[in-house]
Amino acid sequence: MRFIGFTALAAGALMLGACGGGNKNADTTAAAATTTTAESTTTAPAGGTAAAAATPATGTATAAPVTGTVHEVKMIGDEKGYRFEPASVTIKAGDGLKFTNVSGGPHNIAFDPSQIPADVQAQLNANMPNTTSPLTGPLLTQPNETYTISFANIKPGTYEGHCVPHLALGMKISITVQ
Repeated sequence: MRFIGFTALAAGALMLGACGGGNKNADTTAAAATTTTAESTTTAPAGGTAAAAATPATGTATAAPVTGTVHEVKMIGDEKGYRFEPASVTIKAGDGLKFTNVSGGPHNIAFDPSQIPADVQAQLNANMPNTTSPLTGPLLTQPNETYTISFANIKPGTYEGHCVPHLALGMKISITVQ
């Protein structure tokens, strides 16, 4: 019994450590930069702007606004497990992904720098407003909170992402940029 209690305590400490003290209101600001609807796919306004980014992971880049379609990805934790829906998405360069906390939060979206090509890291990080650390978005703690990432100026390829608090539970997403 003590081992189970210790495991739960350690898991809780890890989850709190993953928080990084990010801005809890950042998600709504990020979403407002590209879309104001809850529809699964919307078109970003012409000439929209993205929020300024934290220090890029590698090199420097300027945040590039969404110039195409914004696709919704749901972040879910329920009796079926922790997951992104869809778990695999194909988008065009210039599109955006709006991550919505549906249940089981806190959730976030992060990319492992060792899995992202060096020439993409700075731009992807710049396109992720209000990061808590390089390539790591803020925690979404409340249902219906959103966080939008622009994939403008991101070269074609497949990018593997995950939810930091639920990585050990298999909460991963594959994003293919065409």
